[in-house]
Amino acid sequence: MKISESPAIKGLGARQLRFYMTNPAPCPYLENQTERKVFTNLAVPDADHLHDALSHGGFRRSQSIAYRPACANCNACRATRVPVADFTMSKRWRRVWNKNSTLIRTPRRPTATREQYRLLKTYLDGRHADGGMAQMDLRDYVAMVEGSPVPSVIFEYREGDEIDSPLIAAALCDVLKDGLSMVYSFFNPDLRDRGIGNYIILDHIAYARELGLNYVYMGYWVDGSPKMGYKADYRPLEVLDGDEWHILEDPR
Repeated sequence: MKISESPAIKGLGARQLRFYMTNPAPCPYLENQTERKVFTNLAVPDADHLHDALSHGGFRRSQSIAYRPACANCNACRATRVPVADFTMSKRWRRVWNKNSTLIRTPRRPTATREQYRLLKTYLDGRHADGGMAQMDLRDYVAMVEGSPVPSVIFEYREGDEIDSPLIAAALCDVLKDGLSMVYSFFNPDLRDRGIGNYIILDHIAYARELGLNYVYMGYWVDGSPKMGYKADYRPLEVLDGDEWHILEDPR
């Protein structure tokens, strides 16, 4: 099926969209594999409606681009979302929640700050020094946060409600009609024992439920990738196969 014929985006003037393919590149998740992506521009009229439809079809956003994997011989990357009404806290998640109960979430307009950028650099240096974002400068960060043509928000997490409390974590998130789509989150790596990365996901699930939204979109789960395998820990988890979302059976 052609992408423009997918039920997720049919009826949106999809015939006017232009899709492009990246050149083959080394896969960042699976050894000895190459990846290709199909992508389109979101900086168009009615971008939020288009973004909703593409998200339902397994696309993710990076600045003004929507993309999804298009590898010829591999289908390991699968779009995921948590159905918030069915999610229940396990003992593990309750421990994480309690360890971070003093964190206060504050929604901000998607405007980059130097404080956020300093925390991001600390996070990347501590957790992903060899990753593709390691050399990101302030200008790159501004583009990541402020280059969204769709409704977005950046959540800041601080210890308690003191105005001058240090920034502990931040999460860039897109707001869809049926859910929250997590774009990128980062936190103080010195506090990794508190499971803050997991807490941010749990907090998004709780907030989506509070808002009456159905899903938290979490990006791609990659079977066999230690970097992305953690997403299967959030149960139930829906994955997209073709044009159908269904519950992921426990892969372990």
